Amino acid sequence: MNHTFFATLIVATSLLAACSSNQKESTSEKNAAPNSDSIKKEIKLPEKIADAASVLAKKQVPVLCYHHIREIRPNESESMKSYSVTPAAFADQMKVLSDSGYKTILPDELYDYLAYGKSIPEKSVMITFDDTDLEQYTLGAAEMKKYGFKGVYFIMTISIGRPRYMSKEQIKELSDEGHQIACHTWDHHMVTKYTQPDWDKQLGETKVKLEAMTGKKIDYFAYPFGIWNPQSIPDIKSRGYKMAFILSSKRDSIDPLYTVRRMIVPGQWSTKGMMNAMRTTFSQR
Repeated sequence: MNHTFFATLIVATSLLAACSSNQKESTSEKNAAPNSDSIKKEIKLPEKIADAASVLAKKQVPVLCYHHIREIRPNESESMKSYSVTPAAFADQMKVLSDSGYKTILPDELYDYLAYGKSIPEKSVMITFDDTDLEQYTLGAAEMKKYGFKGVYFIMTISIGRPRYMSKEQIKELSDEGHQIACHTWDHHMVTKYTQPDWDKQLGETKVKLEAMTGKKIDYFAYPFGIWNPQSIPDIKSRGYKMAFILSSKRDSIDPLYTVRRMIVPGQWSTKGMMNAMRTTFSQR
């Protein structure tokens, strides 16, 4: 009787061990070789960038372009007035934008909206500054801060640290505070006149310098004087820029992401005139 009991116990124990071993092997196989369905769920495929027609069909976002924020001298030429707004006018324009419900966006958000159809605030606006002027830091950033606005600073690197221009420390501070630093060439020569060495210096070396200064990628570019041609776009792309900005001229039908429109705000306009011009300019295609 005892012999039979122990024999039965040994057989049962052996069967239990074999079953446990099979379960471990089965679990190991599952962990080692997931099926194709689980792979598809785990790997996120890159999003497809919208084609040119889809980008052009999107509602345009107002992009304002400022240069000088300073008092206008009595005998100033009309040309200089066109590139300047007074501190009081700039302050009033920021207040009216805020009071009207506008929210600032940065190029990453604009790019995602145009290229991938991602959502942005209904009343979005982008505030941009060209040429590295010091008052864009001392007056522009301080005024925008009152409303939680962030701006885009297109930096001309030859002027960094010179009198009346921003220092590298001030540019880094703007970047650290959430403003976007972007490229506006080394010395403001128009891209339509570049030779190959010019491209390397004006966009390549400038990109490297600004990235070292800010610790962030420099993905965006503004054409000096807003002047561009289709032949320049491949060179801009090849240097790692995702999007480029012109002024209020016609966008390129093939590469609209490299001809995003901006509107210069001249000193001759009232705030009401600026708001009317903004709505008219960016309702056009």
